Amino acid sequence: MGKRIISQARGHGSFSYRVRRAAYSIKPAYPMSLDGEWEVVALDTEAGHTSPMAKMRNKDGKTFYNFACQGLYVGQKINFNGAKVGDISMLNKLQNGTKIFNMELRPNDGGKLVRTGGNSASVMNNSGKTVTVMMPSKQEKRFKGNCRVTIGEIAGQGRLEKPILKAGTMFWIKKTRNKLWPRTSAIKMNAIDHPFGSGRGKRPKSKIIKRFASPGQKVGHLHPRRTGRTKK
Repeated sequence: MGKRIISQARGHGSFSYRVRRAAYSIKPAYPMSLDGEWEVVALDTEAGHTSPMAKMRNKDGKTFYNFACQGLYVGQKINFNGAKVGDISMLNKLQNGTKIFNMELRPNDGGKLVRTGGNSASVMNNSGKTVTVMMPSKQEKRFKGNCRVTIGEIAGQGRLEKPILKAGTMFWIKKTRNKLWPRTSAIKMNAIDHPFGSGRGKRPKSKIIKRFASPGQKVGHLHPRRTGRTKK
């Protein structure tokens, strides 16, 4: 019997393939109710996120964390449905061309998109019920108008400009967030470590696996719905 391949070992959930809890101790998300004025009381950093996070507090003592925008400072007042940089608003309240980040994928999910340091999206077309947004990948996508966003650009811009001079630095960067690195080519492995292993057969991508194969076997191309030429 061969040992488990990497995809099987990671799926098992052992401590070798699990993120440290300290890396994600702060969970930034919008609260269900955002009415009134909020004040930035602290700016914190965390290993699992690439941008600083701002701790917000209102007059009732309620707090939540949000990603900090460029130029945010302690003591700044944040309003809901405001128009200045750092305010939190709904998509249908914004003008075309407004830069946004920490966007909700669905209303009241707390924010799922555009959360990495230095990123921002842009409002392209606001029709009220639906809003077209230009994502950082330059793709245009439509969202419901009542999804909440933060106005401005997320802080941490320029983090990729400093070169990674040695492999040890990249090792610790990846280890912080438990990313698989370095990635070894499957055909360079031994036969017991991967279905593409050994020196025989250098065209592994032509392999078509069964649709309901186990995670250790699911490599190469996914099972197509049909094969062969269509009959006219």
